[in-house]
Amino acid sequence: MKHSDLQPRRALITGIAGFTGRYMAARLRADGYRIHGTMQGAADLDPADSPADEIHAVDLREPHAVADTIASIRPDVVVHLAGIANVAHDDIANIWLVNVVGTRNLLAALTKLDTPPRAVLLASSANVYGNAAEGVIDEDVPPQPANDYAASKLAMEFAARTFSARLPLVFVRPFNYTGVGQSTDFLLPKIVDHYARREKTISLGNTDVSRDFSDVRFVVDAYARLIEAAPNGDTFNVCSGVGHTLGDVLATLARIAGYTIDVRIDPRFVRTNEVRTLTGSNAKLRAAIGELHPVALEDTLRWMYDEASERYAALRVSA
Repeated sequence: MKHSDLQPRRALITGIAGFTGRYMAARLRADGYRIHGTMQGAADLDPADSPADEIHAVDLREPHAVADTIASIRPDVVVHLAGIANVAHDDIANIWLVNVVGTRNLLAALTKLDTPPRAVLLASSANVYGNAAEGVIDEDVPPQPANDYAASKLAMEFAARTFSARLPLVFVRPFNYTGVGQSTDFLLPKIVDHYARREKTISLGNTDVSRDFSDVRFVVDAYARLIEAAPNGDTFNVCSGVGHTLGDVLATLARIAGYTIDVRIDPRFVRTNEVRTLTGSNAKLRAAIGELHPVALEDTLRWMYDEASERYAALRVSA
């Protein structure tokens, strides 16, 4: 009798307590997986708030701890989301340690299992393309990372490929995506939060950037379907294929909220190495998993605005 006949398939999601991890856990649980997750500071997590069936406290920078954790889980599939995801993060050494060395420790541990996972999905980033091209970017565009975060993600891809003969790897390069629960350290949640609080002004940096924004629910759907397809060794852009300027975002939120916020340029938020244009091609992704169903940006922003408005209204009532 096969293992899958005895108990649910096991999915390991690294960085499960992060923004994407919670949505990924819900999606894979709906697909019939038992969810294991790794995170630092697991002891501080309220069990009632846990997105996983089992949480494992492990620092991916510690190879022996990672190996012990992997041996205890024996995952059927892995979604590697753990990493430092903020381009402006100022601990440069840690960006490289977590994103590159942490990934290598994870993959090395997986190779020691008697039965390797059926699929290991590694989250890279469309930031690896840098300012390499104008227009629509497909997977054949040569990477030209423009900051340490992007460079560390590209290095992660190269390091991971040294395991490709032993593990079924799938690489994803998500373009910008957002949704309810994303930190206001990121641009769209910050703007939505200001509108939900009915702020009169907002301070922003580079306002001429154009991004391919997706909904987190679309992204985790693509990840889950790639896990099932398991296209070994391939790299996929995960994106809507549509670019939006910051002006588009502000205009859409003005319609949703019913007023226009005053935008002020703050030099502290202006980055000289900002990637100006990132719009992706999802043709390869579509060929691998079938028809895609991107969520319209206005629908995503309305979802975020409504949730934030309700939350602030509840806080005002309880105050």
